[in-house]
Amino acid sequence: MVNVFSAVLILMRLILFGLSLGLTVISFQSYQRRQSQRLQYAFIGFAFISMGVAVTNLTTQIGTTGAAAGNELVTLQIAETVPFIVGFAMIYLSLYR
Repeated sequence: MVNVFSAVLILMRLILFGLSLGLTVISFQSYQRRQSQRLQYAFIGFAFISMGVAVTNLTTQIGTTGAAAGNELVTLQIAETVPFIVGFAMIYLSLYR
């Protein structure tokens, strides 16, 4: 039963990553059509959020296998949070500039 839940979780993470990449592609295409600074910020924001999703998936896998423990795991979690901060800040700028 645990393997079924693990498979569902992996599938959900792949869907999440696919959706984040799709938003990044759509925002890049919009930026290419209308080269505004707002769309550029939105594209950069979605790109960083996609990176954050990817890094989160990797750190979760590393953390659950026991390869990283203690300070190493915290360092990886910090590294996964930084792209989200940058991404959401860029989206914030795209909406309020």
